[in-house]
Amino acid sequence: MRRVRNLLAGVRRRYAASVALFFPLAAGIFFASAQTASARCCTLKTGASPNATAIATLYDIILGLGVSVFLIVFGFIAYSVWKFRASKHPVAAQFHGNTRLELSLTAAATMILVVIAAATFIALPTIIDPPNSNANVGSVLSASLTAPVPPNGKEVTICVMGRQYIWRFTYGANCNKTAWQDRLPYSYQEMEAPAGEVVKLVIQSSDVIHSWWIPALGGKVDAVPGFTTYTWFEALHSHELYHGQCAQLCGREHAFMTALVNVVTPAQYEAWLSQQGTAIQSQNDQVAQVRRYLVKQGILTPSGNF
Repeated sequence: MRRVRNLLAGVRRRYAASVALFFPLAAGIFFASAQTASARCCTLKTGASPNATAIATLYDIILGLGVSVFLIVFGFIAYSVWKFRASKHPVAAQFHGNTRLELSLTAAATMILVVIAAATFIALPTIIDPPNSNANVGSVLSASLTAPVPPNGKEVTICVMGRQYIWRFTYGANCNKTAWQDRLPYSYQEMEAPAGEVVKLVIQSSDVIHSWWIPALGGKVDAVPGFTTYTWFEALHSHELYHGQCAQLCGREHAFMTALVNVVTPAQYEAWLSQQGTAIQSQNDQVAQVRRYLVKQGILTPSGNF
């Protein structure tokens, strides 16, 4: 009976060791080979905007360090499980500390933190501070002391308003203050943006917390009710359509709160603004005509009530 118990105990130890070795390896192979929505498996999108590229570079550095530490630790565990397996070492060895090893591990961890800190401080200016625009886009250029501003003060201002469950984009200076008085053009879900220009985004929410995120154009920025947040991007290539998604759980239809950024040339952008403004004004005129008719028929009061 004792021999049977010892045999079962040995089987359990071997099974536990196999599980400890197999599952992390299987998980790594699965995630490395999994199909994703983008062409890149484990890294961020890059190349569409300078700040997005800087974020992706910093991410890759930290990812590389993390994977290296994981492989070293996992390799040490695998070696220890195999080297000191119970079949060869039925009596566990006892260790009472190793000062040299402990100091080495502490120094290695410190160096990793130093590398991450250095890389972060090097990348931060590119992430936070926008560069100069390539050209003058015209009437939508503005400057603000409360938001990221290019060195030459020229930028395109677009207000991003999150609401359950759609994004609204208003184009032009003071779009978060006098949009209705200035009759600024606007659109829903799909933003138009000029290539080669710094686009400052003024981000707000009308109801709950949302999060603006176009992965190829930069990091996530929360849209918080009662607050105004800012970010920027500079699309480097025209005739590109970038996809994004609200990155903050905002309700039962959150998954359908998508966003698109259609990048065009500066000339096409100016033409689109003019066309959009004309189309909106035409629709407003039609609504005003219907309102006058309803008031004349007594169906609607001049104040707008039935």
